[in-house]
Amino acid sequence: MGTHVIKMPDIGEGIAEVELSQWHVKVGDLVVEDQVLADVMTDKAMVDIPSPVHGKVIALGGQPGEVMAVGSVLISIEVEGAGNLKESATSVATQESVAPKVEAVVESKPAPAAPRPAAVCQGPMVAREADERPLASPAVRKHALDLGIQLRLVRGTGPAGRVLHEDLEAYLAQGQSNASAPAGAAYAQRNDEEQIPVIGMRRKIAQRMQDATQRAAHFSYVEEIDVTAIEELRAHLNEKHGASRGKLTLLPFLVRALVVALRDFPQMNARYDDEAQVITRLGAVHVGVATQSDVGLMVPVVRHAEARSLWDSAAEISRLANAARNGKASRDELSGSTITLTSLGALGGIVSTPVLNLPEVAIVGVNKIVERPMVVKGQVVIRKMMNLSSSFDHRVVDGMDAALFIQAIRGLLEQPATLFVE
Repeated sequence: MGTHVIKMPDIGEGIAEVELSQWHVKVGDLVVEDQVLADVMTDKAMVDIPSPVHGKVIALGGQPGEVMAVGSVLISIEVEGAGNLKESATSVATQESVAPKVEAVVESKPAPAAPRPAAVCQGPMVAREADERPLASPAVRKHALDLGIQLRLVRGTGPAGRVLHEDLEAYLAQGQSNASAPAGAAYAQRNDEEQIPVIGMRRKIAQRMQDATQRAAHFSYVEEIDVTAIEELRAHLNEKHGASRGKLTLLPFLVRALVVALRDFPQMNARYDDEAQVITRLGAVHVGVATQSDVGLMVPVVRHAEARSLWDSAAEISRLANAARNGKASRDELSGSTITLTSLGALGGIVSTPVLNLPEVAIVGVNKIVERPMVVKGQVVIRKMMNLSSSFDHRVVDGMDAALFIQAIRGLLEQPATLFVE
């Protein structure tokens, strides 16, 4: 038997160190080639580190939340044969054998004759030790809490036994969700506490939000928009072309409105380097679309929105959102935006104060659509109304310009034919 040492690989882009976000294995686990061993976090994305070998985990090189240098020992695996321990002591050649995959979750693909990892199991229920913390995303943990399910009783079918939403549904289907809950538990006092380390994606989000609020001079501007006409147009296009071209949401119309409005307000499509004191205005409109995922808020980028049709934008927004939610968005897909669009859909509330996505200088926030009585030409009529709650960097954008920019978007959305007049 020998030892195969896997070092922290060079992920590129001049990155010298990364944060170890999560282990998917523990000492003693049997692993197979291509199985994901750990998640590491760069400034831009979560990166999976897969195993290049079959073997048994004998040592872990760090703890979740630890910042590790490229080339440092990540994990040691006992393997058949000589391993690579001698070579790894004098070189970092093993970096090339561990190609990082820029995905948050990758299904392992064990060879048929290889032993299955000990942590992977089948079926809806499993007995764990009372103090054993099963692998699960924050969204899954909250879902389990809402359903009254003890996660330690649920068998996970994700990588390394991670509990997924589907596993909760399978558990419920077995009629076991309340098997261990005492009668009247809904009214019982609770004194339990859970400490959640701020690591990985959550740490990056926290750092970016804190940095944005400390460095930029935020101000927000809210305007009410009558979206009755554009909603009628959207419904008409979906009825006529939805089956062949796909359904349109409001987002591609908003992207189009941004593109058209930016022709007259190029100062909004810019990045500000506050250290070099340089504003860069860009002709290309790369729209970041804020997307919620199990690991936190991500901003995939619709590139060259100025060159896309409604359906092209809609397809790209859908593709990127799915990639972000599934943890499969690449670093390139999560970087390079010039202006950001953020929306919580039906949960959008009446007013919000979005935080800038630095180094951008503008972010447009979409609130929910509500039907309200409005006075139109002296008559009270029911209209579909929506607020845009947008934020700007006052170091770069003057209040008057911000107001005129949002008014331009309002005019385009309330008279949707103008979106397509060149």
